Amino acid sequence: MFLPTKDGPFLTTTTSNLLKDRNRAFMKRTLFYIIGAMLLFSACSTQIDEDQRLTYVKPAAVGKNVLLVDFTGQRCINCPTASHEIEKIQEQYSADTVIAVGMHSGPLGFRGNAKTVGLSTTTGDNYYRQWNVEYQPQGVIDYLGKSDYTAWAGIIHEQLKQTAPLNIKIDAKTNGTSGSGSVSLEGLDGNIQGKLQLWIVEDSITALQMMPDGTTNRNYLHMHVFRTAVNGEAGEPVNVKEGETTTINFSTDFAAIWVPRHLWLIAFVYNESGVLQVKRAAFKAN
Repeated sequence: MFLPTKDGPFLTTTTSNLLKDRNRAFMKRTLFYIIGAMLLFSACSTQIDEDQRLTYVKPAAVGKNVLLVDFTGQRCINCPTASHEIEKIQEQYSADTVIAVGMHSGPLGFRGNAKTVGLSTTTGDNYYRQWNVEYQPQGVIDYLGKSDYTAWAGIIHEQLKQTAPLNIKIDAKTNGTSGSGSVSLEGLDGNIQGKLQLWIVEDSITALQMMPDGTTNRNYLHMHVFRTAVNGEAGEPVNVKEGETTTINFSTDFAAIWVPRHLWLIAFVYNESGVLQVKRAAFKAN
C-alpha cells in the first residue's frame, strides 16, 4: 500500500518503519556514549589515598660497620700490643668496616710538653671517666660496654653479622685550616631516634710511646688518634625515618699541629641499643 507524504513523494510503510528503527538505534547509541562518559568522569574524579595509589618498597639493607674505641696512652706499655691487635682485625675486615679510634686518656695518657708531643686530650679524659675505664688498654665496641683487647676479635665478628637500620654518607672538605661538609642519614629500617656523633681522628703521627719491653720509642707511628668531638662530647639528637634522608651540616677549625691530609671525619649514630652505624671519610681539599 502507498501512502502520500506531506512533501509529495510516496514512501512505502516498509521504508518508514526502517527509518524509525534507525532513529531508535541512533538514540540508543547516543545514550550509551553519554552514560559511558559519565561513568568514566566519575571514576577519574574519585579521590584515592596516597598509600593506596603507590606500592611502598622497603629500602635495601646494608651491612653494619663496627666502632672500636681503644682507650690508650703513650705511657702504657701494653698499648702497642692492643694496637697490633687492631691492625690484624682491620687487615681481615678493612679499616672502613672496623673503624678504630685511639682515645689517648687517663693516667697513662700524656699531654706533652715543650719538647715532646703529647696525644692526650681533655675530651679523651672525659670519655675515660664516662666509661669508668679500669685499666689500659681497654676498649669499648659499639658503645656496648668495656672489653679487653684479647676479646675484641670475637666481639667484632658477632657485631658484623648484623645489618644497619640506617646508612651514613659523609662529604668532608678542608681548606687547610678548617673542615666543613655534611653528613646524610638515610633511614632503612624503622624510625630511629638517637644521637649523631662526629669525631676527628688523625693518622700517621710520630710521637713517643712506651713499649712492652720497657723501652721508649720516640718515633712510634700512632694511628687513628682522637683529636676532637666536632658536635659536642655527646653528639646531637637526630630522628631518622624509614625511607627518608636527614642531612646535617658541620664546620670546625683545625689545630695548627694537625696535618689535614691525615685527618678523617668519623660519624656514628647511637642510642640505648649501642652504635647503630658508623662511617668514616677523609677530608678532601677544596
